[in-house]
Amino acid sequence: MTSAAPLTDRLTRGEGPLFFPVTAYGPDGAPDLTAYRRHVAAGVEAGAAAVFACCGTGEFHALTPEEFAAYVAAAVEATAGRVPVVAGAGYGTALAIRFARLAHEAGADGLLAMPPYLVVADQEGLLRHYAALADATPLPVIVYQRENAVFTPETVVRLARTEGIVGLKDGVGDLDLMQRIVSAVREAEPAGGFLYFNGLPTAELTGLAYRGIGISLYSSAVFCFAPEIAVAYHRALNTGDDATVNRLIDGFYRPLVELRAKGRGYAVSLVKAGVRMRGLDVGEVRAPLTEPRPEHLKELTEIVERGHALLAGADGGDA
Repeated sequence: MTSAAPLTDRLTRGEGPLFFPVTAYGPDGAPDLTAYRRHVAAGVEAGAAAVFACCGTGEFHALTPEEFAAYVAAAVEATAGRVPVVAGAGYGTALAIRFARLAHEAGADGLLAMPPYLVVADQEGLLRHYAALADATPLPVIVYQRENAVFTPETVVRLARTEGIVGLKDGVGDLDLMQRIVSAVREAEPAGGFLYFNGLPTAELTGLAYRGIGISLYSSAVFCFAPEIAVAYHRALNTGDDATVNRLIDGFYRPLVELRAKGRGYAVSLVKAGVRMRGLDVGEVRAPLTEPRPEHLKELTEIVERGHALLAGADGGDA
């Protein structure tokens, strides 16, 4: 198998947010690879440290294997080697392996392994699933912890010792659990090198808390539609400028999260609407997701405007 070091090194060296692009569709709902390449390329030019293609924000659940392969190849083409491309993979073990192989053929640098579909498995079964996926591909694998795939510290130690598995993305938000995981892996694997990611929706809101337990990598959906704000927040978080972090949380990220909570599926559809507002037509979300309500789109516009005003040193017009 190929070494995971190039991917882990590139992710830890990156100076910008991790970019989770939306997946572009045309007016008829068919793939729009041209718009997708433009979206990915614009993100790289705006300072993304990596592109995570066809993952949660990218509607992995809605793609056929053939569409998935085409989009990953388009992401690889658009990045042109400037940053790594990590592709989603998921469902049951057999399909996860199929998606992994398609991603490898398309030129991806790594995989984000989604939770298995529908079933609730025990720790041993989860370990077997991810070990089989890692064994079937030369691509380094980041395991996504959320919902029906939540791990004990002991299981994460075993994942960290599995060849090909290089990191854990947390979408649960249990900081007590994550601290115990980080501690257990650090004690078992003192050489380090295992990566952790804050994978909560709008992860910036919890950035300070995760930084407190040593987790600085995070997924940024905001980068899709407000890259200037996402980059400013990322820089502030990683330089210890907590005043700027808190100003952006109070004036932008908290209102955005409160808006996101007003509709099911808004963690994806609201982001996609934001990309369209920015001027790139990436189409609507596919079923079963639905589009945001008009009044929520208006609120999104106001929140983004306030975020940009904060960057300019204004208070958003409240004073």
